[in-house]
Amino acid sequence: MKELLSGNEALARGALEAGIEIACGYPGTPSSEILENVAKYKEIYSEWSVNEKVAMDAAAGAAYSGRRSMVTTKQVGMNVLSDSLFYTAYTGAEAALVVITADDPGLFSSQNEQDNRHYAKLGKFPMLEPCDSQECKDFMGEAVAISERFDTPVVIRTTMRTSHSKSVVELGEPASYGKQVGPFPRNMEKYNCMCTWARERHYVLEQRLLDLEAFSNEWPGNAIHWGDREYGFIAGGILYEYVRQVFPGASILKIGMCYPLPKKLIREFAEGVKNVIVVEELDPFMEEQIRAMGIDARGKSIFPICGELLPEDIAECCRKAGILKDAPSARANEAILDLPIRSPLLCSGCPHRSTFYHLSQMKLPVAGDIGCYNLGTLPPFNAQHTMGSMGASVGVLHGMGLSGLPEPAVCTIGDGTFFHAGVAPLLNMVHNKGKGTVIIMDNRTTAMTGHQDNPGLSKTLSNGTIEPVDIAGLCRACGVEKVVTANAFDMKEVRKGLEECTAYDGVSVLITRGDCVFVSRSPKPARVVDADKCIACGKCIQSGCPSVVLSDAVHPKTGKRKARIEPVTCVGCGVCSQICPVQAISGPENA
Repeated sequence: MKELLSGNEALARGALEAGIEIACGYPGTPSSEILENVAKYKEIYSEWSVNEKVAMDAAAGAAYSGRRSMVTTKQVGMNVLSDSLFYTAYTGAEAALVVITADDPGLFSSQNEQDNRHYAKLGKFPMLEPCDSQECKDFMGEAVAISERFDTPVVIRTTMRTSHSKSVVELGEPASYGKQVGPFPRNMEKYNCMCTWARERHYVLEQRLLDLEAFSNEWPGNAIHWGDREYGFIAGGILYEYVRQVFPGASILKIGMCYPLPKKLIREFAEGVKNVIVVEELDPFMEEQIRAMGIDARGKSIFPICGELLPEDIAECCRKAGILKDAPSARANEAILDLPIRSPLLCSGCPHRSTFYHLSQMKLPVAGDIGCYNLGTLPPFNAQHTMGSMGASVGVLHGMGLSGLPEPAVCTIGDGTFFHAGVAPLLNMVHNKGKGTVIIMDNRTTAMTGHQDNPGLSKTLSNGTIEPVDIAGLCRACGVEKVVTANAFDMKEVRKGLEECTAYDGVSVLITRGDCVFVSRSPKPARVVDADKCIACGKCIQSGCPSVVLSDAVHPKTGKRKARIEPVTCVGCGVCSQICPVQAISGPENA
C-alpha cells in the first residue's frame, strides 16, 4: 500500500515497521510531528520527556533492557542530549538505539544554524541522511539493523525540508510486538562508564568505526549514479534530489550515510569524473573529509556556508561558477502578491500580553527565553533584551544581578521551558544568594511547538492522567521565599505582582497564569469600542493585539483615527478594556 507522507510521518511509520518499542523526545520544530505520529501507534510507548537529555537517558535505559528505542529532537536539542549520547556510543546497548535530529538550515525556527553532522564525527557514531519520505521510513529500519549489528547508537539527520515535504511512500508490514525481556544485564564492564572500563571501551569504539566505514562502502544507501562525467556531484539528504533536478543527466554520488563516509566509493567516483563538486548546506563537512583524502573537490568555493540551498540556489551558484551553462528556469514571480511586511505578534487573547505591556511601561531590563513570549522583543513592547537557549534566561538574570545594575532585573520563561531547563538555574540563584525576579509565564501548555504536554499538566502523550506539578510549590521547594501568583488577564494584579517582586531583596518568582487561547475552553464575547467615547489616544493599539485596529472614524480635535475591534478574531480577554483610560471598550452587553 502507498501513502502520501511527510518525512516526519514516514519516520514514525518506519518506527512501527522497525519494531521500535520505546519513543521519547522533546518538542521542537521541525521535529515535533515525529513523536506525535509515533504516539498514534499503540504498540509503541511514547512520551514527551522533560528535556532532551532525560529523553536520551530514558531511551538508553530501555535499550539496555532489551527494548528497541528512539529519541526525537530538533537540532539544538542535540546540544542538550549529547552528553548522554556520547556515553551510549561507548556502551552500545542490548537493543537498537536510534536518535533523530531535525536540523534547521535557514533558521526558520531556531536560534542558531548549527550543523549536527559534526556530532557524528565528535561522538564517533554513524549518521544517516534520508533524501525523501520513502527513505525516511526505510532508514528507520536500516538504523535499527545497523545499531544492533554494530552495537552502536545511530543518528538519523533530517532538515526542515525533508521533515515537512511530502512524497509517496510504499508501506511495509508493522513489526511483531509483545515480546518479553529478560533480567537486566549485569555487565558493568560494558555499561558502567567508570574510567577504567571506559578506557577499554574506547578501543572498541575505534574498531567499530573502522568496521562501519568498510560497511558504508557496501551499504546500498550510498550509491553511484553514472551519467555525464564532466562534473560529478556528491550530495546527501534532500540536496541529492535537488541536484538531480538541476542536473538530470549528471553523475551523482548519493550519500545516505554522511558519517563515516564511504571512502572507497568516493575514490571510485572521483576517478570516474573530471571534476568533483560537493553540494552540502552549512559547513563543508563532507568536503573537508574528501579533500583530506587528496581529492581535488570543490564545494564552499561555489556554494554559501550560511542558509539553506534550494534548487534555484544551486543552479544560480553553478551558473556563476561556469558549471551550468543554461540560465535557471524562471520562477513564477507574477503569482506573488505585493503584500506589506507584517511583524509577528502575540495572538489575540494571549496571556503574555499584559506582562509585556507592564514590562514595557516599567522599562526594566529583561532576560528572555525560548517560547512564544520571545515576541515581547518586538514592537510595540520592545521588552525582552536577550534570548539564547532553553533556560538561559534564569542564568543570565543571575549574572545581571551579580553585576550591580542600577535597576531591578527580571527574566521571562514559560512553564514548559521552566520544567525543561529553568529549575537548575533557579536553584543556583537561591544557593548563591542571587537577586532578581523570575517571571514564569504559565499558559498551561508548551505552546510554540504545537501545544504539547508538560509536567504542569494533567495528561501525558500516551493519554495517561497524572497529578500536575505545582510550579509555585516547586519554586518554594527550591528555596524561593518570595513567590507571587497573578491572573495573567488581570492588569492590576500583574502590575502589583511585578512591583512587589522587583522590590524584594533576593530571588523572587512571579507566576502569571492564564490559558493559551488555543487550549482555553471558555471563549468570551468579543469586545466593542464605543466610538463616541474613544479619544484616539492609541493606548489600546500599544497592547499589540492584532484584533485592535484603526477605524475610519477620526477624532474631531486631533485628527487621529479611532480604534475598533475585529469581532471575528477577538476572544474577549479584556486586556484592552483595562488599558483604555476612558473606558471606551466593553463587552457587547455593555455597548
